[in-house]
Amino acid sequence: MRITGGVAAGAAVAVAGMMVAAAPAAQAGTLVPGTVLAAKPGSTPTGVHSHYAELANAATGANLWSRSSVLERPMGSVTKVMTAYVVLTTPGLNLNRVITVPAGIVGYDKKFDASTAGLVPGEKLTTLQLLYAMMLPSGCDAAYTLASAYGPGLSGFIAKMNATANQLGLARTHFTDFSGLPTPNGFSTYSTAHDLVNLGRAAMRNTTFASVVATRSYHVAATSAHRAHTWKNLNPLLGAFAGATGIKTGYTTAAGQCLLFEAKRGNVTLIGVVLDSAANISAITAATADAIVMLNWGFSR
Repeated sequence: MRITGGVAAGAAVAVAGMMVAAAPAAQAGTLVPGTVLAAKPGSTPTGVHSHYAELANAATGANLWSRSSVLERPMGSVTKVMTAYVVLTTPGLNLNRVITVPAGIVGYDKKFDASTAGLVPGEKLTTLQLLYAMMLPSGCDAAYTLASAYGPGLSGFIAKMNATANQLGLARTHFTDFSGLPTPNGFSTYSTAHDLVNLGRAAMRNTTFASVVATRSYHVAATSAHRAHTWKNLNPLLGAFAGATGIKTGYTTAAGQCLLFEAKRGNVTLIGVVLDSAANISAITAATADAIVMLNWGFSR
């Protein structure tokens, strides 16, 4: 099963019973001119289908609205936010470090039909290039490569992920995999909406991370060390919701549709997450619709 889903440019997105083209918006908070998506100002946003959600002020962390936000849930590839954060906070990090893609990616990806960046064992890419490969197309092959290099070893890297979660105060977060794949089962890697918002806030303070997740497409030209690659960002909000700045999609059968997101309007930046928006939909449209409702409600207040 694919652990993330995306919306292609120009694709239709179902929002509040309407089909809306996912094209760049002319106004903040709309997907197309003339389409009203904002909930009426009130104590809660209306029309959010996610069972576990939170919206917060990104600067202060103040919780603006939440639903079952402290219950532990799997989150699919949203896990890769922590994977990137662990790499980027490595002491003495060299983003130009060249890493060889290991043979282990083949069996790892095939086991769950995981999303990949199209990497081939033996290719040599820099840490920065691998971060783009992991965060934009949600490449589990790139996550495996980075975890192997920065563990050292896969188990060592997962230990670092859990230690970092503890340092960040994410008391209800635990990792058994660096991609969010369901191993040893679908609920082994878990977090809460509240913890993920705080993880997202920490990650977005890293300028390299923020730059990567805001990038809609990244191209690597072919060299003697690797093939040419073009990676497109699966986050449907980028280019479709004015002010969207990131950050990560996620999906597994257990997790349902998940999206950790951030957007800025004027001097206000909001960050939020939705988990299990629609377990029976294999595209990210349900989580996207929830995020839009929450952001519009938050900005309207």
